[in-house]
Amino acid sequence: MHRLFVALRPPRAIRERLLGLIGGVPGARWQDDDQLHLTLRFVGEVGMHQAEDVATALGSVRHAPLELRLAGCGMFDSRGRPNALWAGVTPREPLAALHRKVDQAIVRAGLEPERRAYLPHITLARLPGSAGPVDRWLADHAALASAPFVVEAMTLYESRLGTSGASYEPVARYPLTGS
Repeated sequence: MHRLFVALRPPRAIRERLLGLIGGVPGARWQDDDQLHLTLRFVGEVGMHQAEDVATALGSVRHAPLELRLAGCGMFDSRGRPNALWAGVTPREPLAALHRKVDQAIVRAGLEPERRAYLPHITLARLPGSAGPVDRWLADHAALASAPFVVEAMTLYESRLGTSGASYEPVARYPLTGS
């Protein structure tokens, strides 16, 4: 089985900026440079033939390059307990439009459509139950912003889970060249 997702990789300067936010939450599992990405669509576990169908279908997605900016930080929680810290990315609508195109391609490859609301973000840390409080970190980074940056490709990744977290291997890269 192949555990796949489609994502945008921010440029090095943006990743370095995000890596500078690491720290200040005891017990947090911070992402490293190789893990920083903006997910467009989580595919999940699929067999080899379906993975090939997904890769082929993604080749039909046409979208112009995106001019994006970092915009604030937040957290995800489960039943009131924080489980992830993230950096926001804006503008939302061009990302949502690309997300819809990617989702449609994946549906054409035989998978179910995405049911969750799409929130463009870059995960910075996973928070196990033993992680310390996050309020101070969120307050310190609430005004996160960046100059505009351009993303000119999306990537299909395979995620491999290990004892120290996930590692991501690029499977295919798709230039953003159309409208």
